[in-house]
Amino acid sequence: MQSRSSRASVYDELPYDIAIEVAIEAPVLDVEALHRLADRIMAGENVEPGTSLAVLITGDDEIRRLNHQFLGIDEPTDVLSFPDKSDDFVQALSEEKLLGDIAISLPTARRQAAEVGHSLEAELAHLLTHGILHLCGYDHVTSPEDEARMRSREEHYLGDIPHHP
Repeated sequence: MQSRSSRASVYDELPYDIAIEVAIEAPVLDVEALHRLADRIMAGENVEPGTSLAVLITGDDEIRRLNHQFLGIDEPTDVLSFPDKSDDFVQALSEEKLLGDIAISLPTARRQAAEVGHSLEAELAHLLTHGILHLCGYDHVTSPEDEARMRSREEHYLGDIPHHP
Protein backbone atom coordinates (compact mmCIF):
# COMPACT_ATOMS: atom_id res chain seq x y z
CA MET A 1 0.00 0.00 0.00
CA GLN A 2 1.17 3.45 -0.86
CA SER A 3 1.14 6.19 1.73
CA ARG A 4 1.71 9.64 0.42
CA SER A 5 1.22 12.90 2.25
CA SER A 6 1.09 16.39 0.87
CA ARG A 7 1.35 19.45 3.06
CA ALA A 8 0.20 22.97 2.21
CA SER A 9 3.64 24.22 3.35
CA VAL A 10 4.83 23.16 -0.11
CA TYR A 11 2.38 25.76 -1.42
CA ASP A 12 3.45 28.78 0.62
CA GLU A 13 1.00 31.06 -1.18
CA LEU A 14 -1.99 29.15 0.20
CA PRO A 15 -3.53 30.75 3.28
CA TYR A 16 -4.62 27.43 4.79
CA ASP A 17 -2.75 24.47 6.28
CA ILE A 18 -4.18 21.60 4.24
CA ALA A 19 -2.89 18.06 4.87
CA ILE A 20 -3.86 15.42 2.32
CA GLU A 21 -2.84 11.86 3.13
CA VAL A 22 -3.21 9.26 0.38
CA ALA A 23 -3.26 5.89 2.16
CA ILE A 24 -4.15 3.76 -0.87
CA GLU A 25 -2.50 3.02 -4.19
CA ALA A 26 -3.34 6.04 -6.38
CA PRO A 27 -0.53 6.67 -8.87
CA VAL A 28 -2.38 9.26 -10.99
CA LEU A 29 -4.05 11.22 -8.21
CA ASP A 30 -3.49 14.99 -8.59
CA VAL A 31 -3.01 15.99 -4.96
CA GLU A 32 -2.01 19.53 -5.94
CA ALA A 33 -5.36 20.04 -7.69
CA LEU A 34 -7.16 18.87 -4.54
CA HIS A 35 -5.10 21.35 -2.50
CA ARG A 36 -6.01 24.21 -4.82
CA LEU A 37 -9.70 23.26 -4.75
CA ALA A 38 -9.79 22.99 -0.94
CA ASP A 39 -8.08 26.37 -0.67
CA ARG A 40 -10.58 27.99 -3.07
CA ILE A 41 -13.59 26.55 -1.23
CA MET A 42 -12.30 27.51 2.21
CA ALA A 43 -11.61 31.06 1.00
CA GLY A 44 -15.02 31.21 -0.69
CA GLU A 45 -16.72 30.12 2.53
CA ASN A 46 -14.82 32.77 4.52
CA VAL A 47 -12.86 30.26 6.59
CA GLU A 48 -10.30 32.11 8.71
CA PRO A 49 -6.82 32.15 7.10
CA GLY A 50 -4.43 29.82 8.91
CA THR A 51 -7.15 27.23 9.55
CA SER A 52 -6.12 23.60 9.03
CA LEU A 53 -7.95 20.88 7.13
CA ALA A 54 -7.00 17.19 7.18
CA VAL A 55 -8.04 14.93 4.29
CA LEU A 56 -7.57 11.16 4.15
CA ILE A 57 -7.97 9.34 0.84
CA THR A 58 -8.38 5.69 1.67
CA GLY A 59 -10.07 2.41 0.76
CA ASP A 60 -13.50 0.99 1.45
CA ASP A 61 -12.35 -1.08 4.45
CA GLU A 62 -10.96 1.94 6.29
CA ILE A 63 -13.89 4.22 5.50
CA ARG A 64 -16.26 1.46 6.61
CA ARG A 65 -14.35 1.23 9.91
CA LEU A 66 -14.56 5.01 10.38
CA ASN A 67 -18.24 5.07 9.43
CA HIS A 68 -18.94 2.36 12.02
CA GLN A 69 -16.71 3.88 14.72
CA PHE A 70 -18.05 7.44 14.44
CA LEU A 71 -21.57 7.06 13.02
CA GLY A 72 -22.56 3.50 13.93
CA ILE A 73 -23.08 2.57 10.27
CA ASP A 74 -21.28 -0.65 9.34
CA GLU A 75 -20.84 -0.10 5.61
CA PRO A 76 -18.52 1.86 3.35
CA THR A 77 -19.50 5.31 2.11
CA ASP A 78 -18.03 7.85 -0.27
CA VAL A 79 -17.09 10.70 2.06
CA LEU A 80 -17.14 11.40 5.79
CA SER A 81 -16.70 14.82 7.40
CA PHE A 82 -15.84 15.40 11.03
CA PRO A 83 -15.88 18.97 12.36
CA ASP A 84 -13.07 20.11 14.65
CA LYS A 85 -14.95 18.92 17.73
CA SER A 86 -14.76 15.27 16.56
CA ASP A 87 -11.90 12.93 17.40
CA ASP A 88 -9.24 13.25 14.73
CA PHE A 89 -8.32 10.30 12.55
CA VAL A 90 -5.80 12.30 10.50
CA GLN A 91 -3.53 14.28 12.77
CA ALA A 92 -2.99 17.83 11.52
CA LEU A 93 0.65 18.77 11.93
CA SER A 94 -0.08 22.25 13.14
CA GLU A 95 -1.33 23.93 16.30
CA GLU A 96 -3.54 26.22 14.22
CA LYS A 97 -7.33 26.23 14.19
CA LEU A 98 -8.72 23.05 12.59
CA LEU A 99 -11.79 23.14 10.34
CA GLY A 100 -12.07 19.37 10.59
CA ASP A 101 -11.24 16.03 9.00
CA ILE A 102 -12.50 14.49 5.76
CA ALA A 103 -12.16 10.86 4.65
CA ILE A 104 -12.80 9.90 1.03
CA SER A 105 -13.01 6.33 -0.27
CA LEU A 106 -11.11 6.11 -3.55
CA PRO A 107 -12.75 2.80 -4.65
CA THR A 108 -16.24 4.22 -3.97
CA ALA A 109 -15.31 7.41 -5.84
CA ARG A 110 -14.23 5.28 -8.83
CA ARG A 111 -17.53 3.37 -8.82
CA GLN A 112 -19.60 6.55 -8.51
CA ALA A 113 -17.66 8.28 -11.30
CA ALA A 114 -18.44 5.34 -13.60
CA GLU A 115 -22.13 5.39 -12.57
CA VAL A 116 -22.63 9.07 -13.44
CA GLY A 117 -20.24 9.07 -16.40
CA HIS A 118 -17.55 11.52 -15.37
CA SER A 119 -13.87 11.28 -14.49
CA LEU A 120 -12.41 10.12 -11.20
CA GLU A 121 -10.91 13.61 -10.81
CA ALA A 122 -14.38 15.19 -11.12
CA GLU A 123 -15.80 12.76 -8.56
CA LEU A 124 -12.98 13.41 -6.08
CA ALA A 125 -13.47 17.15 -6.55
CA HIS A 126 -17.19 16.71 -5.83
CA LEU A 127 -16.57 14.62 -2.72
CA LEU A 128 -13.95 17.03 -1.38
CA THR A 129 -16.25 19.99 -2.01
CA HIS A 130 -19.16 18.17 -0.38
CA GLY A 131 -17.03 17.32 2.66
CA ILE A 132 -15.71 20.86 3.12
CA LEU A 133 -19.21 22.33 2.80
CA HIS A 134 -20.39 19.99 5.56
CA LEU A 135 -17.54 21.25 7.75
CA CYS A 136 -18.68 24.81 6.97
CA GLY A 137 -22.17 24.04 8.27
CA TYR A 138 -24.08 23.05 5.14
CA ASP A 139 -26.38 20.02 5.27
CA HIS A 140 -28.44 18.27 2.62
CA VAL A 141 -30.42 15.99 4.93
CA THR A 142 -32.33 18.43 7.14
CA SER A 143 -34.72 19.88 4.53
CA PRO A 144 -35.23 20.30 0.78
CA GLU A 145 -34.26 23.97 1.16
CA ASP A 146 -30.99 23.07 2.88
CA GLU A 147 -30.30 20.45 0.21
CA ALA A 148 -30.85 23.06 -2.53
CA ARG A 149 -28.60 25.55 -0.70
CA MET A 150 -25.78 23.01 -0.39
CA ARG A 151 -26.21 21.89 -4.00
CA SER A 152 -26.01 25.52 -5.11
CA ARG A 153 -22.67 25.96 -3.29
CA GLU A 154 -21.33 22.74 -4.83
CA GLU A 155 -22.27 24.00 -8.29
CA HIS A 156 -20.72 27.38 -7.48
CA TYR A 157 -17.36 25.69 -7.02
CA LEU A 158 -17.66 22.85 -9.55
CA GLY A 159 -20.16 23.93 -12.19
CA ASP A 160 -23.19 21.81 -13.02
CA ILE A 161 -22.36 18.39 -11.62
CA PRO A 162 -24.26 15.16 -12.31
CA HIS A 163 -26.45 13.79 -9.52
CA HIS A 164 -25.72 10.36 -8.14
CA PRO A 165 -28.45 7.75 -8.63
